[in-house]
Amino acid sequence: MKLFVLRMNQDDPKKCTAAKLVKFKIARDVKTTGKKNLVLDPFAEKTLLPKDKSHITSIVGIDCSWNLADKAFSKTFTGVKRKLPPLLAGNPVNYSKLNKLTTVEAISAALYILGLKKEATELLDKFKWGHTFYELNKNLLDEYTTMDSEEQVETILKDFGLY
Repeated sequence: MKLFVLRMNQDDPKKCTAAKLVKFKIARDVKTTGKKNLVLDPFAEKTLLPKDKSHITSIVGIDCSWNLADKAFSKTFTGVKRKLPPLLAGNPVNYSKLNKLTTVEAISAALYILGLKKEATELLDKFKWGHTFYELNKNLLDEYTTMDSEEQVETILKDFGLY
């Protein structure tokens, strides 16, 4: 699966996970998104499901500051827009906060949900704290890989005492 990042350059470049993905040639920078791209959008109407894999050829992480996210995502992006089901951040800045993921955490979670578990775990190996994301979310991610519909998210969260 091809990985892309669309960087808004709103955060500290030293802490930017998208910049590190580009630096290590794991992802490429893009300026626009295409119709076969999965666009990770925390404000999307639909939740990412494993079956979405058949509609996409690549994943695009929109890299922006959480403080400016509503403005960044008010722009029109083409592609298959999906939000991730609830997950806990493993990064040091937003540790254990619900849905406050870095770009690399979001892309990694999407890969995992789409059934590309090996690629997902390898992605975070470049980050000292990467294993923390999986330690916090492994059981949830495994459950999310079995979903057939968005309605199952609520049941999964109840089972884990998060709803």
